[in-house]
Amino acid sequence: MKIPKRLQPLVEDGLIDEVEGQLMSGKEAQVFVVRSHGERRCAKVFKEAKQRSFKQAVQYQEGRRERNSRRSRAMAKKTRYGQKEQEQAWLNAEVDALYRLAAAEVRVPKPFGFIDGVLLMEMITDAEGLTAPRLDDVTLTADEARAHYAKVIGDVVRMLCAGLVHGDLSEFNVLLAADGPVIIDLPQAVDAAGNNSAAWMFERDVDNMRRYFGRFAPELLVTDYGKEIWSLFEAGDLHPESELTGCFEHDTREVDVDDLMTVIDDVREEEEERRALLSGERDAGVAEAAADWRADHDES
Repeated sequence: MKIPKRLQPLVEDGLIDEVEGQLMSGKEAQVFVVRSHGERRCAKVFKEAKQRSFKQAVQYQEGRRERNSRRSRAMAKKTRYGQKEQEQAWLNAEVDALYRLAAAEVRVPKPFGFIDGVLLMEMITDAEGLTAPRLDDVTLTADEARAHYAKVIGDVVRMLCAGLVHGDLSEFNVLLAADGPVIIDLPQAVDAAGNNSAAWMFERDVDNMRRYFGRFAPELLVTDYGKEIWSLFEAGDLHPESELTGCFEHDTREVDVDDLMTVIDDVREEEEERRALLSGERDAGVAEAAADWRADHDES
């Protein structure tokens, strides 16, 4: 096929030997099947921001660290430069997540490089060597559903141990390869410890998988791995080989309303004292500055 414009520089640099064809075109990117160093691989070409439809929600970006202070200020002010850098940071997030998760032995496409908005990565295939289907496109037996569910749960545990939450995990973001489920599409992956929505997103990810696999093995619908895994993570007891039960004992104790109101009143009182102190310091500072100005004026 004719070489797409975005892939031409990679062909010229010898990173891509041949472009076989387009695999898919989505809201965020186009994916091509290519030959690279003698192997069939995928080239994911990210669309420019103005052509993309996924909104870079603040809740996904919370907790992501930006080391360059100038870039960070520009991104916060949403200048043209800042928007460009924010877009680049968003694209880099998927690449960073892939390398990080591959190192943690999470089954994701192996990355081979990210050049000029093009991600070269492993071609995921089924047992016959064909393009692996998404989970949403397959019908499973009950035994297959149980086995694949266990594999996905193991991977989300390893992912969480590596400090990441997928944030958008569902049957549409998992491929069924010859060696089992492969998690894909990670630009929205969030920092598990630095994002206030991480717990909610994690439980949603796991619940999506529970509901999907539960279509084929209904007994899976009563599992509660999400809360069990997150509680272990919060307690610092989660490890890649942690033994899970799929059960979670919810706290059914009644809330002591009087005690809760006392805590709220104490916090409110402390905040009022803090504001009064700041106001007093500010007034004192203004008065001192005024006095200095008058003194300088009198001398002149």
